[in-house]
This record gives sequence, structure tokens and C-alpha cells, in this order.
Amino acid sequence: MKKPDIDYWIGTMLGAHEHVSDLNITPGKPLQVEAAGEMQPVIVKPEVKFVTPFQAEVFALNMINGDKRLLSDLVRTGSCDLSYRLGQEARFRVNVFSGRRNLSTVLRKLETKIPSVDELNLPQSLHKIHREKNGLVLVTGATGTGKTTTLAAVLDEINNNMSVHVVTLEDPIEYSHEHKQATINQRELGSDFDTFSDGLRAALRQAPKVIMVGEMRDRETMEIGLTAAETGHVVMSTLHTVDAGQTINRILGMFDMEEQAQIRNRLADTVRWIVCQRLLPKVGGGRVAAVEILCINLRVKELIHNGESEDKTFYDIIADGGPSGMMTFDQHILKLHESGLITEETAIAYSSKRSVVARGLDQIKAARGESTTAIRGLAMDQKERTQRSGF
Repeated sequence: MKKPDIDYWIGTMLGAHEHVSDLNITPGKPLQVEAAGEMQPVIVKPEVKFVTPFQAEVFALNMINGDKRLLSDLVRTGSCDLSYRLGQEARFRVNVFSGRRNLSTVLRKLETKIPSVDELNLPQSLHKIHREKNGLVLVTGATGTGKTTTLAAVLDEINNNMSVHVVTLEDPIEYSHEHKQATINQRELGSDFDTFSDGLRAALRQAPKVIMVGEMRDRETMEIGLTAAETGHVVMSTLHTVDAGQTINRILGMFDMEEQAQIRNRLADTVRWIVCQRLLPKVGGGRVAAVEILCINLRVKELIHNGESEDKTFYDIIADGGPSGMMTFDQHILKLHESGLITEETAIAYSSKRSVVARGLDQIKAARGESTTAIRGLAMDQKERTQRSGF
């Protein structure tokens, strides 16, 4: 296989289905794409019923293209990340990884146009983020839930409205930002800096107002990020956590026990927003983001200082924080269902607290004049009614 053959595979896979997000080349399986959250096989000519280990390895090595750093990462850690461009048609974030002595490759399609907060159907409170002057903004969620896209939308609002210097540290660069009101310097791991901690440390000497870090992967990066947020920078980044409470606990878990009190104080002073995301199947195809939003206030600060208890949790504070722009996953999921974007089954399946969502669904049905129960035909037998009435 040569590069034209590989580009033919990629082009065919892209056009095989609607809403393609990922391309998957795994030995023992046909060529596959993930479309609207489900894996689908792709037919090419000549036919590839099953990708052989040799084909998968040649594909992966063509992606790496002899890059010594990437080869070193692959040998040392078992995987490597890079970007790939298919002419002018598409860009991809690529992960090559080993498994059972074979190489596999997954290509995540990158959008060329930066979507807005409104185009992503995200809550209006996220429009406030670009006005922050300092502090920590975190977007969290599982892999593939659109964290980078949400950060790109917020950065684009900064770019459109603020005359500031922005430095991004990415692995790899996914969205290309043009200079607008802001001046944006985008740097890529491997080619422009060695580690996120080194890149973040260097960024502090580059006079930015906003620093975007692709991922807070370790304690050192988080430590420097907190310091930057404390010294007048807006630091934006991602974490792989499922909700706001777990995000705070994950950060605390990066530090030793004797440091916990100090880190709680620093987090209470620096955290501005935590936005957690899940992607849900959308009615009619595609996916839609459900989010949980936490923004700082006195109650949140107190909980960060003292930790959660049975009668005081982040979920409770977020649920009561609507006037401040806060929203739980369950509240947003109910809004998505009320708008007709997701089904009742999806709402229940992706909820944080099923009882809360079930009650909310009943309220929506009642407001529409629909029945809130599947039980029908309950009536007391005529003879039993007569006996109970004493006749």
C-alpha cells in the first residue's frame, strides 16, 4: 500500500455514511467508521473483507511517516498522537496504538469551521465565559464528547470580542484559529514543545492573557496551571471526568494528602467554570451535547473548601443555581427532551439521577396533557362497589 491507496481508503470511508466522526482500521475487522455513535462497515474496491495485520501496520506507519518522536512514543508508551490532512477535504486527529502485537489506527475527523456556542446548541450561560479576566475554566467529559469543540467555540468568542494575546498548547492542533480581535499563537506538542508542563511554563513568559492547554494530564501541569490562573491569566483546559464533583476530586487526587487543604483553598480562589459534557443520540440521526455547568459562587467555594456531605453536594448546589447560569445534566437532558431533540428512553439512559429525570418527564407529559402512567382500565368491580357501599 502506498499513500494514494491510503488516501483512497480514507476518502471512501468519509463518504460512506452520514455523520461520520471516526475512522477505524483494526486487524481482523473490515474498514469501519463511527457514524452517529455506531460502528458501520465500509466497502472499498478491491474489497477488504478483513484488514490484515500487514495492511494495518502499513497504514499506521504511513500515518507516522518516519517521525522519530512518534516512533519513540509508540515503542515507549504503546501509542502516539498526530494530525493528518487529506488534501483540502479534511483534517484528522490520529491515534496509532499497539494491541496483541498488531497496530491499529483511529482517525477522528476534525471540523474545518469553528462552530459557535449557539450552533452547538449549548446553554446561553456559556456566552459569559469569554468575559472572564482570570481563573480556571475546565471542560470535562469522556473521550469523544466534544470537549475540544466547546473550547474552540469559547476561544472563538474571545477572538471575536477581546483584544488579547492567546497561546494554545495542543496535541495535535485541531481547530485553526485566524487572528481577529485577538492575537492567537497555536503550538503543537512534539513540534513546538516537549510536554504540556514545559509548554505552559514557557507560555507564562509569552505575555498571554488566555492560555488554552489541551489536557491537564499530570500534577505538574495542574500546578503550573493553578499558578497561572492565580497570577491574572485565564487558563482553559480539559479533564476526563464525568461531572463537576468528580472534577474537583480528580484535581485533589493529583496532590498529596498534606497538600489537600492548600489545594482546596487555591481551587476555591481560581475555579471559574466547570462544564461537563455527554453526547446523546439525537432524534433523526446525529448527536447532541448535554452539559452540566458549574460556575463559582459562595456556596460552591464553601463546598470546595469543606468537601461534599450527604446533605450538601455539588449536584444540589448546581440544581439550585439556575439564576447564576448553572445546570445539572438532568436539567439539560429534560430541556433537550422537551425540545424534541432526544427520546424519553435516551433521557433516562443518560441521566445522572433517574428518579429526577423520571419525575421531570412526568411533569412534561402532564403539561402536554399526556398520560403519566402506562396503567390503563383500573376500575372497581361493580359487585365489590355495591358491597362496600352497604347496598
